[in-house]
Amino acid sequence: MRVALFVTCLVDLMRPRIGFAAIRLLEAAGCEVAVPESQTCCGQPGFNSGDRAAAMMLAKKVIAEFEAYEYVVAPSGSCADQIRNEYPGLFVADPEWHGRAVALASRVFELTDFLVNVAKSDALPSDFSGTITYHDSCTGLRSLGIKSQPRALLAKLRGVTLKEMDGAEECCGFGGTFSVKFGAVSAAIAERKCDCIRTSGADAIVGGDLGCLLNIEGKLRRMGDETPVLHVAEVLAGEGGKQQ
Repeated sequence: MRVALFVTCLVDLMRPRIGFAAIRLLEAAGCEVAVPESQTCCGQPGFNSGDRAAAMMLAKKVIAEFEAYEYVVAPSGSCADQIRNEYPGLFVADPEWHGRAVALASRVFELTDFLVNVAKSDALPSDFSGTITYHDSCTGLRSLGIKSQPRALLAKLRGVTLKEMDGAEECCGFGGTFSVKFGAVSAAIAERKCDCIRTSGADAIVGGDLGCLLNIEGKLRRMGDETPVLHVAEVLAGEGGKQQ
């Protein structure tokens, strides 16, 4: 399978090793992986802020860059959702771009969803060990149905024990621009999430969207907690380090 990796802005700028972990997992699953060098943003921040013109401009850019590939995979439920579920609606008045958006949308997958339901991969190059608790990101969970997929993959790792926290499906308070516009509310939600993480007693907190993870990590550190915060790709590819 010829797969293009949509790296995402946050992964590219804040934690590139997630992108390399995703490539390692896709290659282990037998995929030929390409990373289009001109890619930038999916347009979600502009879209969520009501800047339709900017969202459409970036959507056209993404479509043109990725439509030649058999599949497009993103280590992010929110970015995958933007391309898969929002792009077609942006171009309802433009038959050409609407058709191209729909065609691309059908081939876009969040990373764990792709590994489980398309690649059907058991090849997980990881020696990670320790107890983890999993945070379900809002968009991935509610828009793409990402729930069982990461857990099914993590269950294949012999050294990993999953300890579910209370409120695993509850928001971490990030919400993209929500955390900027409603800082106090966001901080309170994040604190509740971090309390659930700490109560679980897990060695590490794992999730599938870096925006959530950065928000959680920032709050944990301000609370004096050094619990590792890892993307699921890092754990599955063995690039998150061993936890004891």
